[in-house]
Amino acid sequence: MNSSKHAELANHAWSVADLLRGDYKQSDYGKVILPFTVLRRLECVLEPTRAKVLTEYDRFKGQDVDVSRFLRRASGHSFYNVSGYTLKSIANDSNQAAKHLLAYVGAFSGNAQEVMERYEFAQQVRRLDSAGLLYRVVGRFADLDLHPHRRDNKTGEVILGKDGKPVPNVTNHQMGYVFEELIRRFAEQSNETAGEHFTPREVIELMVNLLVAPDDDALSVPGTSRTVLDPACGTGGMLSAAEEHITRLNPSATVTVFGQELNPESWAICRSDMMIKGQDPDNIKFGNSFSDDGHRGKHFDYLLANPPFGVEWKKVKPEVEDEYETLGESGRFGAGLPRINDGSLLFLQHMISKMKPVTADGRGGSRIAIVFNGSPLFTGAAESGESRIRRWILENDWLEGIVALPDQLFYNTGISTYFWILTNRKARDHRGKVVLLDARDQFAKMRKSLGDKRKFVTPDQIKDITRLYGEALDAARNPEHPQHGKVKVFANEDFGYRRITVERPLKLRFEVTEETLTALAASKPIQKVSDADALATTLKPLVGQVWPTKRAAWDALRKTMAEAGAPWPTGTPFQKAMRDIVGVRDPEGEVQLVKGEPEPDAELRDYENVPLDEDVEEYLRREVLPHVPDAWIDHEKTKIGYEIPFTRHFYVYKPPRPLAEIDAELKALEAEIQALLGEVTK
Repeated sequence: MNSSKHAELANHAWSVADLLRGDYKQSDYGKVILPFTVLRRLECVLEPTRAKVLTEYDRFKGQDVDVSRFLRRASGHSFYNVSGYTLKSIANDSNQAAKHLLAYVGAFSGNAQEVMERYEFAQQVRRLDSAGLLYRVVGRFADLDLHPHRRDNKTGEVILGKDGKPVPNVTNHQMGYVFEELIRRFAEQSNETAGEHFTPREVIELMVNLLVAPDDDALSVPGTSRTVLDPACGTGGMLSAAEEHITRLNPSATVTVFGQELNPESWAICRSDMMIKGQDPDNIKFGNSFSDDGHRGKHFDYLLANPPFGVEWKKVKPEVEDEYETLGESGRFGAGLPRINDGSLLFLQHMISKMKPVTADGRGGSRIAIVFNGSPLFTGAAESGESRIRRWILENDWLEGIVALPDQLFYNTGISTYFWILTNRKARDHRGKVVLLDARDQFAKMRKSLGDKRKFVTPDQIKDITRLYGEALDAARNPEHPQHGKVKVFANEDFGYRRITVERPLKLRFEVTEETLTALAASKPIQKVSDADALATTLKPLVGQVWPTKRAAWDALRKTMAEAGAPWPTGTPFQKAMRDIVGVRDPEGEVQLVKGEPEPDAELRDYENVPLDEDVEEYLRREVLPHVPDAWIDHEKTKIGYEIPFTRHFYVYKPPRPLAEIDAELKALEAEIQALLGEVTK
């Protein structure tokens, strides 16, 4: 289907908005248009076998048997309808439209009824009926041609091609475009995030290529069977693309898809789409994958997802933290919990828990592809939740590669995005390695923007990226490779580092000033053991005096207090408070000692990230001591961290233009401005 055809169908469906205007808010249009589009598609799919289903239903009427199996067989699908109604017949009876429509929907099989219930369809029917709009809306959708196969306008029979097969009209894949266009418009009207519902098709195609391409040979074997999971499946676009990719390689392959979705409208579309395709609709679960895992205990061959970027997981915080604390590493989130405002790495941990284990003979295992923004690459300091999750993934050698995509690819955001590809069955030459592939320049500009989407990846670019990913190790090793600069290969340990704490000694001189006396009078530790105001008055004669050492200062302070009859309080709190008030930081001052060792100065404390494969003391000697010879490392504070600084590895320095070139350009512009001004004043 070309873009004009799918836009034409979407426009037909959305034209119902003209009828709804005034009785519905714009943000509510989708509550009518989406379920009616689904209903019409179901009707068009069932139409060829409608009479056969009714005949079979009449045959068993009144008998105490479960007829659902026979009705599914008669319909040729996993769903059916046993009423004699159609949308066209309902539209022709305006007085009874609501009654007939509800009876029509109630005559569907249970799995189809559940889809309509998620839309709260009965409520919308009653609302439309009370507004006098129902029969008109039904009539508009009855004219929408969503039949899977082309039909003769006069006889209504399916048209066959030269190969004897039905000529496609609106395929399931094409129907996905229509649904997604409607959802995009609905999201725009509602000021919602369209990107939470679907992913651009060319992005899905590239993602599935990278996920499945290494297995092309294995997938072509007769009798191949594979399972696919998307835990944030939206309208099911990724599941459909994965199924189509595998069946293109091997038409006899069995592909079973599974999904879970939180948004009811998207879930309903995905579920109905899977019913139409012959997939088991019960495999598409409704709910939050974190708090209510719909596929608990199951494992899959392929897993892929585009979870919402930067969405917080506060609503499921109790459930996630409970699993983390009670199940630990035997649960899904044992590696760590990311910050509350971004659940991306929770999705990845959830998917990793669904990987099939690899058997002793090397069979089994899974592959994962997930879309992230830049945050999961580096967010979180050493030993934070995010860093621990990255460490867990890398130390288990699951991360195969990361592909940087162009910005402005998605409908709801213009930010840069990345594919993470993971597997627990890496090829031998990939073990212990991670591929970074820079595809940020692989795009074409769209003639018309769709939300924030201004770029797309062409079919040729998809092929090029897929091919380059497949030969990444060779491209990285061979400087003569035309794409050598776009690929880098690292050892897993290269992304690890030790975060060391570099200390420097506290150096003080000691003096009494007016500010010192004010601070003494206000100091709570001193107030607890002495009359602070009286102490400040006692020490006033010392204003302006400076001592190079603490001993000298203390001798002077004690003498002055003794002469005034004021006792010198004992106890560490008083000593520390006096030292902090009278002492002044001075690079040439006395080094303060604690139990004979230099006391670190918190204000001069610094942190350095040292690669895991480098000795930290050698790093200190080379990078720090030449500048601050008295520094040392507090090894007790050293932390292990992992981050993947993708952009740093592909940064190319661009020197500034020569000043002469800039000057010449400015002079040329100045001359041009003068010429234009001259024409204006003529």
